[in-house]
Amino acid sequence: MTQHITTLSNGIRVVSHRMPHVETVSLGMWVSVGARHEAEHEHGLSHLLEHMAFKGTKSRSARRIAEEIEEVGGDLNASTGLDSTAYYARILKGDDKVALTLLADILLNSAFDEDELEKEREVILQELAGANDSPEDLAYELMQETAYPGQSVGRPILGTEKSVRSISAADLKNFLARTYTPQAMVFSAAGAIDHETWVRHVEALFGGLTRQPEGEEAAARYAGGVATSAKSFEQSHLLIGFPSPSLLDDGYMTAQVFSGLFGGGMSSRLFQEVRETRGLCYAIYSSVWGLKDTGMLAVHAATGSRMVEELAGVVAAELRALGEQGPEASELHRSKAQLKAGLLMALESSSVRAEQMARHLLSHNRIIPPAELTRRVDAVTAKEAQDFARTLLAAEPSIALVGSGKKSKAQADSVAAAFTAAGSCRP
Repeated sequence: MTQHITTLSNGIRVVSHRMPHVETVSLGMWVSVGARHEAEHEHGLSHLLEHMAFKGTKSRSARRIAEEIEEVGGDLNASTGLDSTAYYARILKGDDKVALTLLADILLNSAFDEDELEKEREVILQELAGANDSPEDLAYELMQETAYPGQSVGRPILGTEKSVRSISAADLKNFLARTYTPQAMVFSAAGAIDHETWVRHVEALFGGLTRQPEGEEAAARYAGGVATSAKSFEQSHLLIGFPSPSLLDDGYMTAQVFSGLFGGGMSSRLFQEVRETRGLCYAIYSSVWGLKDTGMLAVHAATGSRMVEELAGVVAAELRALGEQGPEASELHRSKAQLKAGLLMALESSSVRAEQMARHLLSHNRIIPPAELTRRVDAVTAKEAQDFARTLLAAEPSIALVGSGKKSKAQADSVAAAFTAAGSCRP
């Protein structure tokens, strides 16, 4: 059960992992192009491009694309992120060429028909409307914009109504030609797959692509601050974000372990103190994400508007306690156990395995073995977790609050003040 990697002459990387106990294949193309690579006038283009890829090619209608994959019992989908876009399929053993042929057609021969484009704009505008009706989605967008103001990293992936309406078919074609270069692509497959056959199929369909100059990527610049919405909802959604190590930083695993013991599970400090002891919310959790040049740790909770400030005060106090005293050995052990179990359990899925291999190649230029990942988890010390808590206390937080209506701004300012006070008490 080892991975095989082949680099084609044009720079495309092809990776596979044979899992002999499964009867299916998960496969796809991951490209290191996402929302952060859009110019200001292209805001939302990556997501619209992903949608339009399925709306018809020179030889297949949108309906025919759906019929062909479902005729063999498979499914075909895509997703857009800040730094990457993925087009993927899951198929029965022996039908991987069917899925790859469809992927090749939608990636190389999309028609970008004007009528289809107009219809898909309306679909995305409905998606935007749904996000605007979700206090959680609104809070995350506000926090991101506050953390990275005036940058593509801080803009919503979906775009805005104005930006989505302004994108033309020519814009889509130009962006695709400029950014979807062979050296930015990884074709990954896991499951009942033969590597040499997989490579031949990819080369036959994509080997004709030629290398292009690689574009420059503007470095992300974290700022921090307070952002609110005047909308009222049944609950107030509070997000507290902090700058965190990037995906490539040696401290990234420390951030993951810390997030686990701080707010990663039912035994975490925040869940026990905020929910179980004080009953201030139904759920509270922290999470970490990273790009190649930046990262964030965020705490999210939904609570009654009258309890926002008390809840934030508890979060600040728990963070200060970790900075002053460090974690207990037992909670550090539990967080590591959870993280290792999550890493290893996920890899039993062929879909997760295919995605992880692709993402590792795009970010690290190698596949990190599970044993190395678990060693990194085990290597995190209590002192490193304590030092990380202190870096959070010293940082400018990014506060987003949605749901408290007219009280949101005053409450968010009070939350920010609580963390400023907690940081000033740091030893």
